[in-house]
Amino acid sequence: MTFARPDALWLLLLAPAAVAVALWLWRRRLADARTWAAAAMWDRLDLHPSRRRLAASLLALTLAVLGVALALAQPRWGSRQQRVERRGVDVVFVLDSSLSMEARDVLPSRMEIAKSLVRRMVAAMPGHRVALVQAEGARVVLSPLTLDSAVIDLVMDTVFSGSLPEPGTRLAPALRESVDLFPPESERHRAVVLISDGEDHGGGWDAVLERLEQERVIVHALGVGTLEGSPIPLPAGEGPKYKLDENGQVVVSRLHEDSLRQLAEGTGGVYLQVDRARTDPAPVLARIEQMEKRSLSGEVLDVAAERFQWPLAVAALALGLHLLVSPFAATRVRPERSAG
Repeated sequence: MTFARPDALWLLLLAPAAVAVALWLWRRRLADARTWAAAAMWDRLDLHPSRRRLAASLLALTLAVLGVALALAQPRWGSRQQRVERRGVDVVFVLDSSLSMEARDVLPSRMEIAKSLVRRMVAAMPGHRVALVQAEGARVVLSPLTLDSAVIDLVMDTVFSGSLPEPGTRLAPALRESVDLFPPESERHRAVVLISDGEDHGGGWDAVLERLEQERVIVHALGVGTLEGSPIPLPAGEGPKYKLDENGQVVVSRLHEDSLRQLAEGTGGVYLQVDRARTDPAPVLARIEQMEKRSLSGEVLDVAAERFQWPLAVAALALGLHLLVSPFAATRVRPERSAG
């Protein structure tokens, strides 16, 4: 036999305490009765408790307290089969890793904030399947849909700004790739979370928006950066410190939230600007949690059978017996015998 809550077993110590309190109360009752009744009346008022009834009442009280304590500890013995089913939705994260995500208008950088958001959101949705697509000029699926959130955390360590072989920013192909990751039978259970600064050089937004609507995929967009923007730092070396345009001027990267907002609102999703490290993604998480869920996995497990009902039933019966049995017989006045 095992206990689900062994810390509750200390309540067993309340049994002797309950007995002591009951004895004290009965003694008080007996003493109070004898203070107003004359000694000659004690036998007629039955102020002598029955030892058998006293023992039965105390035993019942002890069993009641022990039974409640054991029930609260949740004893388990034997086993039974139980089907465990995980229900949730499929969520694909599309992470923009273009060089502009290295801008530091939000500290420590847009890229670091974006990676932190992915980790935080994945940790907050343990019941859902998640996937990760990295997007630059090219796109790559870093993780297909999985229930193992540790996979996402692991591959996030490989994501850096400008790490894909084709530079630039083309978000539309990455969004089409994310739609292909959803199984065909998962309609009404699909969500994409796009994390980007909104800069895009590939176009194709209208076509991808039309497909997202046809596939009934809801897109939530998180725009990382500020409208004021900042220069794009380049890797340390002999070249310039910041990215320059064709005229040799420092390029200032700004948040382009119009396209992100249009994408989110066009699919029924949420747009959220992320302009600080402490931005709370709760609005997006809440909308995902409100989506209709489906069965993602199920298995039959042998689990320990709960047996708290038995000590609880014993406690209920014992408490009833304790309330019915009193060490004092019912008070009654014996009639006087008439003379003659």
